[in-house]
Amino acid sequence: MLKATYSFLCVIFLLFVVETKAQQKFPTPVEGDYVISNFEFETKEKLPQLNIHYTSIGKPHRNTNGTVDNAVLIMHGTTGSGQQFLSELFGGNLFVSGGLLDANKYFIILPDGIGHGKSSKPSNGLHMAFPKYTYTDMVKADYLLLTQHLGISHLRLVMGTSMGGMHTWQWGYTYPDFMDALMPLASLPVEIAGRNRMLRKMAINLIEMDPAWESGAYLQQPKMGLTGAISSLVFMVSAPLQWQTKAPTRAMADSMLVTMEALYAASLDANDFIYQLDASRNYDPSPHLQQITAPLFAINSADDQVNPPELKLMDREIKKVKNGRYILLPITEKTSGHGTHSNPTIWGDYLKQLLALSAK
Repeated sequence: MLKATYSFLCVIFLLFVVETKAQQKFPTPVEGDYVISNFEFETKEKLPQLNIHYTSIGKPHRNTNGTVDNAVLIMHGTTGSGQQFLSELFGGNLFVSGGLLDANKYFIILPDGIGHGKSSKPSNGLHMAFPKYTYTDMVKADYLLLTQHLGISHLRLVMGTSMGGMHTWQWGYTYPDFMDALMPLASLPVEIAGRNRMLRKMAINLIEMDPAWESGAYLQQPKMGLTGAISSLVFMVSAPLQWQTKAPTRAMADSMLVTMEALYAASLDANDFIYQLDASRNYDPSPHLQQITAPLFAINSADDQVNPPELKLMDREIKKVKNGRYILLPITEKTSGHGTHSNPTIWGDYLKQLLALSAK
């Protein structure tokens, strides 16, 4: 049976790209967990034990000073997990022998952000009593994972897709000396506002308006509210040109929609989804961009409905980044809207340039 990664704001639908785990073309991934005691969130709420799950590939290399010098952090998008990067399309291009992030040379860390994957999340039992985490909390937890658990004090590269791209911006100004290079993909370094925030809020409202939600104490997923919320997501990850090509008739479009809705419904938990969408509420790197010192390549695609280039927001903000560069990928038969961020065959040459530029 084909496997696919389904992630809001980071999904490449099975309808467009078949993604299977790379068949041992790179070193065997290793999963681990780090439990942080008495983690304090931005809201001042505390969790006695916060579990951060992660996947690593390769082995750390230590220089003559005993410092790990080959670590790469890659962060996933909303509703995703680190496992998504093991796909044939992503890991099968980047992590293989001779790849740009050859796991025989690099130590690659793929964390599951708070509220995602196998890390602590509302659906583990606390439901809506789970601390109302933010992107700042997620970055802080990943920092503790690296420094306190994995013994990493410096990163060769920080990169991420969608939400992970937004986390990359935050890493850049929160820990400016911690990395050699930064590559945020499919993101903007500005407050989540306008249509982006409205669609997120609409999805949250639709879940909470469903009587079956039971204020988060449901025993079965609130189907009506969750289905309504999924409608917002389908629009956001859409790629008009490619979707018209894939579904040129009414019947094909209806069938494609049914398939997408079913994939989402099978993978989402309503409470987790509310938290995941709302975690971006305080995100706004724009006042801090001057603090970013490492070379940064920001890559977006012109058919991205989440970060539409006509807003000109990146054009304005990238000027604040001392060593920043903005790359806007044109629409082609290979791009897939927001999901283009998971296709290194399109943007890999820019990663190669960034690694060369930031080599020490």
